[in-house]
Amino acid sequence: MIEIDLDKSELRALNAKLHSLDGKTGEKSFKVVNPNGKHNIAVGVDGELDITIEGHAGHYVGGMNKHANITVTGNSGAGLAENIMSGVVRVKGNASQYTGATGRGGLVVVEGDAAARCGISMKGVDIVVGGNVGHMCAFLGQSGNVVVCGDAGDALGDSIFELNLFVQGNVKSLGTDCEEKEMDAEKLAILTQLLDQAKIKADPKKFKVYGPGRNLYNFKVDNAVL
Repeated sequence: MIEIDLDKSELRALNAKLHSLDGKTGEKSFKVVNPNGKHNIAVGVDGELDITIEGHAGHYVGGMNKHANITVTGNSGAGLAENIMSGVVRVKGNASQYTGATGRGGLVVVEGDAAARCGISMKGVDIVVGGNVGHMCAFLGQSGNVVVCGDAGDALGDSIFELNLFVQGNVKSLGTDCEEKEMDAEKLAILTQLLDQAKIKADPKKFKVYGPGRNLYNFKVDNAVL
């Protein structure tokens, strides 16, 4: 494992190094120490790398990730794993707002809490939160899955399309066109697999699942303002 100290090395140099590797040959494992809340750590990685960030990271850590396995041992700022394509981005602590925003694939795991707009406009990413999420989780989400092992804030799933929202705790309120669904065998299997992949212990049978009511899919003239 190669250790990079951000007190001694430039962040730009770190990211350039990570961008140059595909993880199939040569260096593969990296440990980043003294991140001290710096923004944009390990953004745009496009290789099969294992990256551990020892401490707290700032905004957009792991953004646009493809293939890499990125772990933050502390907390993260806003935009964790924004527009992730594949791979895994994990935070051992808490994450700020819009975790996994616009994500198209891969897995994002927050072992603590995630703030507002977790999964906003998600397009295929899977997000597992060990604690609570703030308001407007998955707002305008199109596809993928969100698992919340704690409670969810206001307007859960507002204006969502085709995705599953699994919540174990209480939901303060549902957003527009979001409703509780039946936890059938297929959805239970999805939830069980995601908890296993995220390495988070929870009983899938204690969760409820929410999804789109499909009332926003077609234009209704009665809703038009004339």
